[in-house]
Amino acid sequence: QVRLVESGGGLVQAGDSLRLACAASGRALGWYNMGWFRRPPGKEREFVAAINWSGGSTKYADSVNGRFTISGDNAKNTLYLQMNSLKPEDTAVYYCAVRMAYGVALSQNQYDYWGQGTQVTVSS
Repeated sequence: QVRLVESGGGLVQAGDSLRLACAASGRALGWYNMGWFRRPPGKEREFVAAINWSGGSTKYADSVNGRFTISGDNAKNTLYLQMNSLKPEDTAVYYCAVRMAYGVALSQNQYDYWGQGTQVTVSS
């Protein structure tokens, strides 16, 4: 069982940066994979980024590639999403998730545990 606690969301202006954090408890994440998803207002949840916790391989959605960076701190058992050059279309509830299987994945049904979500609002 893994519990995920997210933080770092807020209200910012276009061009600003935010760093989201997702602290995991219950089990170490060293051999597993984690991802970030988001649900824009009025839309379905979509993939943002994923990382293999131990190997460091990453994947990004085209919409955030070059602006967002996913990373993990093994000592803190925490996942991060550094978001730079934020745009109004980045406004969404952001969720972190854990995949208890080998390899990064883009589909949300491949993830086993989810955080509660944190709101990111980007004004123009």
